[in-house]
Amino acid sequence: MRRRQQPPLPKRHGLDPARLRLPEDGHWTTVRDHLVERLPRVDPARIDEMLRAGEIVDLVGPLAPDAPFVPGGAVWFHRDLPVEQDVPFEIGIVHRDDDILVVDKPHFLATIPRGQHILQTALVRLRRELDLPDLIPAHRLDRVTAGLVLFVVNPAARGAYQTMFHRRTVRKEYEAVAPYDPALELPRTVRSRIIKEKQVLAAQEVDGEPNAETEVELVEHRDGLGRYRLRPHTGRTHQLRLHMNSLGVPILGDDFYPAITDKSVDDYTRPLQLLAASLEFTDPISGQPRRFETRRSLRAWTDLSGWSGSAVE
Repeated sequence: MRRRQQPPLPKRHGLDPARLRLPEDGHWTTVRDHLVERLPRVDPARIDEMLRAGEIVDLVGPLAPDAPFVPGGAVWFHRDLPVEQDVPFEIGIVHRDDDILVVDKPHFLATIPRGQHILQTALVRLRRELDLPDLIPAHRLDRVTAGLVLFVVNPAARGAYQTMFHRRTVRKEYEAVAPYDPALELPRTVRSRIIKEKQVLAAQEVDGEPNAETEVELVEHRDGLGRYRLRPHTGRTHQLRLHMNSLGVPILGDDFYPAITDKSVDDYTRPLQLLAASLEFTDPISGQPRRFETRRSLRAWTDLSGWSGSAVE
């Protein structure tokens, strides 16, 4: 396996610097000229400021404002961070050892940095709060889904734990609260073909060979609501939400299905009532069976009025 090149800049806020490989050919005279064209969303004046401050480097050190373009070279720098609202919920620690960290992620916190969510993500917060700069997730949860996420502490063990999820040898169970339909026959296995296009918020089910499969079971019901157990056998984007919606019982708090609602990212009311409740697998390092269970619960089941009008976790 090819070893990843070590960045010449340290992490900042728990984040590695961005790396840009320079093309093998091109018309640019200086690195600055290339960056201005390569990064159209960055003000050229900001690029000049970073060069003057020595914040753009190669393997030798900081680049001068007139540093020549070197075909096939590489440069590193830390991107400017977006303005973020604090996500005011704690990450629960379920298990920690030398190899892995299992946490209870709250609703509204993204797993990894992406788009407008950078510092307010589980990965960055855990790296900083626990002083674990090499921490990496073995899988992900949607920002609006709460529950268990497994992170790898030991860099040498990353491949082993990530491979479990890629090969779908981890048994996952989710809980959901959704309307109760007495005419809906459960348990059942839902299969469909799901696609997710770039730059489109919602995924969709389309005709064709199924690529998504979920077992759906009704655990109990009362007052027009059901508490459901969901066991996904695949990991398509928004799979559980789409499959529950296709059964006519969309998960409470879902702002995408059946229709997208205009909800601000800092509106922490009415969280999606979907919870990653358990992870079970044979440990790839020790060979021992392991099972982890969430310590969270879905508020709409125990306090529907409180869930409807409060952001408290």
